[in-house]
Amino acid sequence: MFGQPKNRTLAAILALSGVLIPISGLHKFYLGQPGWGLLYLLLSWTPIPKVASAIEAVWYLAQDEEQFDRKFNMGNSSGNSLGGSRQASVVPQTMESIAETLRQLDKLRLEGLVSEYEFEQKRRQLLDRIG
Repeated sequence: MFGQPKNRTLAAILALSGVLIPISGLHKFYLGQPGWGLLYLLLSWTPIPKVASAIEAVWYLAQDEEQFDRKFNMGNSSGNSLGGSRQASVVPQTMESIAETLRQLDKLRLEGLVSEYEFEQKRRQLLDRIG
């Protein structure tokens, strides 16, 4: 569950469950935010996490898939079904954009404006978006 892409419908269902059952914050643990999840659990005896959970459930559903993925899946697609995941298909324009960004990043590295470490981290992030 934790290594796989997050699904916004499941996140919304977990958030709504925090409104209906005495335990709130399950959606925060699912989305990889254990600190917030623990805070919601500790405040479960008050109405605060229930109201916050209801608002977040609506917010998750109001976002389109791309916005949700950008926030909770580091830009990778999570798929439409509850249990399944689909491979992120990279459109040629996106691939070209990533390639151009890598070229510019390499140029900054060669000019000494970006360290080798920073370059490698950003390069890996960009390549992870492709495959």
